[in-house]
Amino acid sequence: MSHSGGSQANMDAGKEGLPRKPRSAQPPHVGRCLSLFFLACAAYFILWIPGDPPSCIGALVKCLPILCLVALLWAVRARVVLQGALLSSAVGDACLVWPAAFLYGVATFTVAHLFYLWAFGLTPLQPGLLLPVVLVFVPYYGLLLPHLLPDMLLPLTAYVLVLAAMLWRGLARGGSAGWGSLLFTLSDALLAWDTFAQPLPYARLAVMATYYSAQVLIALSGFRGPGLKTN
Repeated sequence: MSHSGGSQANMDAGKEGLPRKPRSAQPPHVGRCLSLFFLACAAYFILWIPGDPPSCIGALVKCLPILCLVALLWAVRARVVLQGALLSSAVGDACLVWPAAFLYGVATFTVAHLFYLWAFGLTPLQPGLLLPVVLVFVPYYGLLLPHLLPDMLLPLTAYVLVLAAMLWRGLARGGSAGWGSLLFTLSDALLAWDTFAQPLPYARLAVMATYYSAQVLIALSGFRGPGLKTN
């Protein structure tokens, strides 16, 4: 009743030469969720203290930006597979807070990338994009391999293969999905080198800045493209 009444009022206003009420380009909760995401990112970088021992509070602060993106996709009824990817990422973030749970984090992020692969789909296929992906991943992993412990070889090799496939499909999808997959790969490359090969200056800042940027770009890709339509 109220919607039809508002439409009739707009029509009457148009007939009388009065300005019509502007229609919102997107639901207001989208802007609110994105604002909460950026505030949560700011809280993480402000509250993070190098050398702090792992804690549940630290894990929660680290996961909050990703949970804000889950709320955003839920609010706009985006595909459940994207929400699953973000929830898996949040669990992985929490696991990586504790060094002893590192392999659990690798496993959950592998699941997240499989969800992203599902979301990106296989059309357009663009097999030509595989060549640059292989040319980047093979030399980098070859340099990293001598620094890995034997029990890390199998899970990290599996993870790298899934990550490379996610990057390929993200680049094939294009737009913010492509940029997001690139930043995700860069974040993981920095994290792996800092963890296993050689400490990097400002590594945590660079890793988390690229990571949060990647996740929000991939989440926003859910608003476009036939393969990532909302329900």
